[in-house]
Amino acid sequence: MSKPAVVFGGPSPEHDISVLTGLQAVRTLFDAGVDVFALYWAKTGRWYAVDPHLEAASFADGVPDHAKELHLVAEPGEGFVLKKKPLDVSLVVNCCHGAPGEDGSLQAVFDLAGLRYTGPDAAGSNLGMDKLAFGAVMAGAGLQSVPRRLVTDDDETWVGLNAPYIVKPRFGGSSIGIEVVSDRRTALDLLKTSPHMRQGAVIEPFLEGCRDYLIAVRTYPELQLSAIEAPVRDAGAANIYNYAQKYLAGGGLEGSVRELPAQLLGGIERTIRETATKVAGLVGVRSVARVDFLVRDGEVWLNEINTIPGSLAAYLWIDPPISRRQLLLDMIAEVENTTSRRFTTSGADGTALRNAASIASKLG
Repeated sequence: MSKPAVVFGGPSPEHDISVLTGLQAVRTLFDAGVDVFALYWAKTGRWYAVDPHLEAASFADGVPDHAKELHLVAEPGEGFVLKKKPLDVSLVVNCCHGAPGEDGSLQAVFDLAGLRYTGPDAAGSNLGMDKLAFGAVMAGAGLQSVPRRLVTDDDETWVGLNAPYIVKPRFGGSSIGIEVVSDRRTALDLLKTSPHMRQGAVIEPFLEGCRDYLIAVRTYPELQLSAIEAPVRDAGAANIYNYAQKYLAGGGLEGSVRELPAQLLGGIERTIRETATKVAGLVGVRSVARVDFLVRDGEVWLNEINTIPGSLAAYLWIDPPISRRQLLLDMIAEVENTTSRRFTTSGADGTALRNAASIASKLG
């Protein structure tokens, strides 16, 4: 019998948070009467079908006991294969955070296999993960975004920038690998020393005194925005909202100290909501995403988007009140009302091949 698959984990720095998000989704769907496959993507890159009732600790040391190894085959009619037989997966609920589960890599494989999935398509996923491209597209659309430049040794990179700087992995999540540095040399050294910046890094001004504001957006049954959250940092905490504060303090994301809903002046709240709506359209958001902002002295900067947010941003839906269960059921319903990506060979009728001269003649 065909049924949804929840996928989680992955060879990503956000592997552990992804496991938590995936297990929450699996348990919520089971409690709602939806039978699902629980598919674990190990740190090694291998896939496994696991018991959907496992707890997080079962994954702390790697692949849990009694897991069944799968293969993900990027061919039509294949997909997830167990002992040479494709699983009858109706759709995929993607709970993989960070690359390669959130950057378009996994989405492209699903497209080739003919699998439908939650979250944006490969192009939208890649745009959301690429901080340099995302900022450029948003600025090009007239949105006030945090100004970013690619970290290089070229003098032009640093013209007009005043220390301290924030250096971020160009391709990465919203909090891992981010550093505040005081000079150019330190920023450049991170390209060699940080495992998160091997594909490049971006630099942006450190906006002293800014506060973070987060809002979720979902696209089914209609486009809706959540309440706005203002994370609360402990005294003496880092001067940026980092991974430890977001995911480890207070027992995890849901337990972190926050102001929810955030107390904002009407004009600022309106700007955040209007901007988040435009971002959703530009990126091609599908299912649920989170859009992050920085605010200082009444001025609002768009920071970034998280297209597969931790815990699927379920805790933000207090106004309008939407339960985690309803959020997931709506995500599934949205995918059920779509078709898998279809490729076409229209125009490739062999005429160019039949009329071509010899290959040798084309080599000059």
